[in-house]
Amino acid sequence: MKVLFVSSGNSGNFNITPFIKSQGDSLIKEGVDVSYFTIKGKGLLGYIKGAMQLREYLKKNSFDIIHAHYTLSGWSTVLAMAKQPVVLSLMGTDAYGDYIGVNKIKFSSCYQKFLTKLIQPFVAKIICKSKHIQSFVYLKNKSTILPNGILLEKVQSDSDGYRKELELDNDMKYVLFLGDKKNVRKNFKLASKAFAKINDSSVQLLTPYPVPHEKVIKYLNSVDCLIVPSLMEGSPNIVKEAMACNCPVVATDVGDIKWLFGNEPGHYLSSFDADEMAQKLELALQFSELNGPTRGRQRILELGLDAETVAKRLIKVYQETLQKHA
Repeated sequence: MKVLFVSSGNSGNFNITPFIKSQGDSLIKEGVDVSYFTIKGKGLLGYIKGAMQLREYLKKNSFDIIHAHYTLSGWSTVLAMAKQPVVLSLMGTDAYGDYIGVNKIKFSSCYQKFLTKLIQPFVAKIICKSKHIQSFVYLKNKSTILPNGILLEKVQSDSDGYRKELELDNDMKYVLFLGDKKNVRKNFKLASKAFAKINDSSVQLLTPYPVPHEKVIKYLNSVDCLIVPSLMEGSPNIVKEAMACNCPVVATDVGDIKWLFGNEPGHYLSSFDADEMAQKLELALQFSELNGPTRGRQRILELGLDAETVAKRLIKVYQETLQKHA
């Protein structure tokens, strides 16, 4: 089976987004022939130009199925008049808009929601990363929920940690925030307010973003807990990676995080109230001190969110799509 991934190439000097590349790698391990086409332009005009370039690319290259990531990439594929069936992955903001406050969406992002509604009749299958994202799909017969998987061989749990390498003090407790502080949706403001309420000089808030992925894993194996105060998420990879590293997590109840946590000790849901989040942070720090690692990695395996299992489910989606197309 030959699959073409279509996605934006506007991040990291036109590199493919890491979680999309990871999904491609997991499919390749299962025997799928995966190629990549990146759209190197921003805004509607950039994606229209990308559609024309994709059309020429498809004339010279043959594929069984096209998998577009994000709605705008999906539109580039549709406008390229691809003959192959198109699978569209909705990631989050393309479905629900860009959050700038609690239940508050940036008005200028509403066009993404409109385009997500508009594209649904033109694609063969829609993959949603969470139930919340699926709620924005009205053609439910085309949709399926399939979160991104984690390449567990690259996300290892290491009880020894990497504090010396990361220049972290062994006598300190660390809370890790790994989002972009300038991204309003990541809600660093709440993390900062909650942390300020912890009256303990031995606790420090780390904000190392941006860091390469291999270093992210080292941080997750070295800190006492991860904080994810986001206003909205789909199925956040950073939460799954923290769980795979058996790192305690404090997060707002958004996306599929509640489902990911289940009832596993060391994982704490919070509202957007700074006092409550501070209390949950203290519980997570106490858990780390008294119990050490969580059972998050086992929870990821039980949910079938390892990359191999997710890849097999995705291949099944492709096969069903091809059968209907035929």
